[in-house]
Amino acid sequence: MNTVPPDPVLWPFVVYSLIVFVLVGVMLGLSFLLGERHKERATGEPYESGMVITGSAKLRFDVRFYLIAVFFVIFDLEAVFIFGWAVALRELGWPGYFEVVIFISVLLAALVYLWKIGALEMRKKTGYVD
Repeated sequence: MNTVPPDPVLWPFVVYSLIVFVLVGVMLGLSFLLGERHKERATGEPYESGMVITGSAKLRFDVRFYLIAVFFVIFDLEAVFIFGWAVALRELGWPGYFEVVIFISVLLAALVYLWKIGALEMRKKTGYVD
């Protein structure tokens, strides 16, 4: 009679799963018992969560909003590179310092260029001065 003993690694997973299911059940039960109950006209509407709908959600945005978002993503991503450089500063030494100075200079030149051509302006240009 050759019996295989149960796997000793399985029981922590079973205990953890039981604890998770009990905790989720307790949280759902308490929210059902203690939760606020109300029924208004807009409660059943999708997304609005009880707020009265004021208009259509399909609005058209000017393309400049998207340009600003792209600029933000680009310059935010560059901050990640600079943070990585700051972490490895001691290992990089002076050559790494000069490389990041060149990198930041190129970023500043791009920002000045975007500013000069008016890509950061949110108002449409007209033929007269405000």
